[in-house]
Amino acid sequence: MSQLDHSPFMTRRGFLGLTALSAGTLLAGCASQGAAPSTGPDAAGSATKIKVAASFYPMYDFASKIGGDRVDVTCLVPAGTEPHEWEPSTADMRTLGEAKLLVYNGAGMEHWVDDTLASLGGDVPKAVEASKGADLLKLSADALKEEQEEEQSSGGDPSKVSDTDPHCWLSPRVAKQEMSNIRDGLVAVDPDGASTYDANYETWAAKLDALDEEFRSGLDPLPNKSIVVSHEAFGYLCHDFGLTQMPIEGIEADAEPDAQAMAKIVDFVKAHGVKTIFSEELVSPKVAQSIADATGAKVEVLNPLEGLSDEELAAGDDYFSVMRSNLDELKKALS
Repeated sequence: MSQLDHSPFMTRRGFLGLTALSAGTLLAGCASQGAAPSTGPDAAGSATKIKVAASFYPMYDFASKIGGDRVDVTCLVPAGTEPHEWEPSTADMRTLGEAKLLVYNGAGMEHWVDDTLASLGGDVPKAVEASKGADLLKLSADALKEEQEEEQSSGGDPSKVSDTDPHCWLSPRVAKQEMSNIRDGLVAVDPDGASTYDANYETWAAKLDALDEEFRSGLDPLPNKSIVVSHEAFGYLCHDFGLTQMPIEGIEADAEPDAQAMAKIVDFVKAHGVKTIFSEELVSPKVAQSIADATGAKVEVLNPLEGLSDEELAAGDDYFSVMRSNLDELKKALS
């Protein structure tokens, strides 16, 4: 089972922190960068598409897959950006004001949503919390207390800290629920497209079922079940497939552990015979490399799908290709 005792949640920052950006910085988002783009009408017909704003990459990819040719999806968090502490800019506010639908993960991932939507007044899009109704994992009492203390020290309201682990998209089972909610949101703003959205959902839901089975059959026979990861992002994947994760850091991927935490991780690696320390592309691998150097392990990449790099997007990678790459890395590490 997943180890949730090391799950401190993301630190909230103040609302928005809007900065005046020039028109040239208006985000094209993931929609221009090759991850399941719309392939319907040309530019002249694009104005007839439903404008959808997606909070970060998995929501962009899911909305693009369900919406198909009927939608024009913009990813708010740009490629290569770690999304936990991201805040919308003035340009993003304009994008949201023009959108018919906002797709966001929820479960505490996007701390900016409520205040941002409230500030839009009459221009607010319909919002879909993709994780609504999903089986969400709770933070431990110690982790929640630690996050509340961090929130209070930064001047925020500790009572608003979410008690859930937000990384639910890494479970194919939960991703299926998220796609279902996105379908329902698209039908609500575009009833004429209901048959298209239903058909697309059925196609991708079947692919998620197949992906779930690939993980199950690929990981069940392996002798080792413990992984060490850069940050606490793989709780749902571990929960679904019988693994235990030891995070180098909590929810925030760019933080660094203190000496006591480092020693605990080194002891875990040695005690469990861990041969691979997993880093990720959006954060520095230096801490993971230090642990690997201290234990004789090697460093590889496990992608939490919080955002793809420009190179991955240019290569046509998407949720499914990255998840299968993750499965390959896990099989090598745990064999």
